[in-house]
Amino acid sequence: MSFYYLDTSALVKRYVAEDGSRWLETAIFQSTDNMVLISRITVVEMRSALARRRREASIQPHDHADALSALSEDCLLRYPFVELESPVVDLAGELLDQYPLRAYDAVQLASALVVHRLLIEANLAPLIFVSADDKLLTVARAAGLQTDNPNIQAT
Repeated sequence: MSFYYLDTSALVKRYVAEDGSRWLETAIFQSTDNMVLISRITVVEMRSALARRRREASIQPHDHADALSALSEDCLLRYPFVELESPVVDLAGELLDQYPLRAYDAVQLASALVVHRLLIEANLAPLIFVSADDKLLTVARAAGLQTDNPNIQAT
């Protein structure tokens, strides 16, 4: 089994057609051997990203509604959440001291690192951190994570 942690910049590609959407669907979501994890805060970030696209008219209102509905269903049935608990919050603070990250990016990365460590302790496959944010991917690699960028895979 492969374990993927998707930040919002990657996950949005599942619900809005853009560069990297096809790769994300075929490489990650079509296999039943893959587990996709997200942070609980990703839902808030996703709603923000989708609302911004609706306001900017890059998606139609019905597409916005469809994306929200699909996201809600997937959150119930498909995505295990990484909860915003003390180990994640503490590590996010440490990451902010070390790297030039935005607060939510630090929480996303800390969430992935906490899960990664648990997987390694359990002798399972390492986590793959997926993001379309090059700066965040650089920090994730520096922190010891395997990474993938759907935008690069799409080319």
